[in-house]
Amino acid sequence: MNDIKSNHWDLEELIDPNKFQDNLDLSGYEKYFLLEILERMIIIRFVEEKLAQQREIGVIGGPVHLSAGQEAVAVGVSFNLSKTDRVFGARRSHSHLLAMEPCIHGLFAEVLGKDTGLSKGMGGSMHLINQDSGFYGSVPIVSGTVSLAVGASFDSLRNNLKDVGVAYLGDGAVEEGVVHESLNLASILSTPTIFIVENNLFSSHMHISLRQPRVSTARFAEANNIEYEVVDGNNVLEVFEVSKRLITQCKEKPKPKFIEAITFRHYGHVDWRKDVDVGVNRSQKDLDNWIKRDPIERLESSMLNTSLVTKSDIKDLHIKIHEKIEASWQRALEDPYPEDSQLLSRVYKND
Repeated sequence: MNDIKSNHWDLEELIDPNKFQDNLDLSGYEKYFLLEILERMIIIRFVEEKLAQQREIGVIGGPVHLSAGQEAVAVGVSFNLSKTDRVFGARRSHSHLLAMEPCIHGLFAEVLGKDTGLSKGMGGSMHLINQDSGFYGSVPIVSGTVSLAVGASFDSLRNNLKDVGVAYLGDGAVEEGVVHESLNLASILSTPTIFIVENNLFSSHMHISLRQPRVSTARFAEANNIEYEVVDGNNVLEVFEVSKRLITQCKEKPKPKFIEAITFRHYGHVDWRKDVDVGVNRSQKDLDNWIKRDPIERLESSMLNTSLVTKSDIKDLHIKIHEKIEASWQRALEDPYPEDSQLLSRVYKND
């Protein structure tokens, strides 16, 4: 197992909300690239804020599982992926979808149950798909897509496609047996699979310390002889660099890789609530400190401090994105619902 390695971060430091609030090192990055990454993260944040608002006032009828605060993970990874790579999300996958391609209208239409939605109005917030961009689906079943990512990467291996299969999962999903079966199979078959655990320390309302003997999930990669990295999931550039290296290695010499990104979601388990009054160890104080590690604000602050942008530039960017999101929302509101006759044909496949 001497080919396994992890990076230098101390996990106890990474989970401390009082640390890693500093600016990012922008040396070596072009302004246009940083703006692209920033814009994609802001789009995800503003989309989710819109969903939270509309869910709270009852315009959206079904639940929305939000990942605000975790945008750096999906964006950092997705900027290293191609449309022929196959990405699989989980139940909290707006960011995974939008990081590949900002299909805002399709997402809005889907959560509203409209005919123009990404799943033709039949899937809601948790059943999303956009294969044209490389996003092959998300499901509410915890760990339900992990084995599919392994299967997709095995297909790539068998047909010498040089593409990777990506499995996004949360720290709670590693408590499901299929994750361990998938890690084992990927390791045995040397499939080009990228396992990405967004460790936000909570599964539903329960802190990981109450569920597992150790906070780390990367130990499961080590147990399966899979190279892994533990990263600051709120530093989009660190996520970008680590995922770039591992994805490149995976394509050049097929072997599974594992990334554990330590992060924190601003909202609670579901909908607009903060969930600071339920569960253990999720306090308002901790939430406030984690917000100081906000990946968007850290990048914006870093760009301002290095004079790459001005406050006016940031304001204009926010306005542009807000306008785009509002236009997409209004369009989705006006879209038609599916015909009643489509109910079964869009849920069941007829041979």
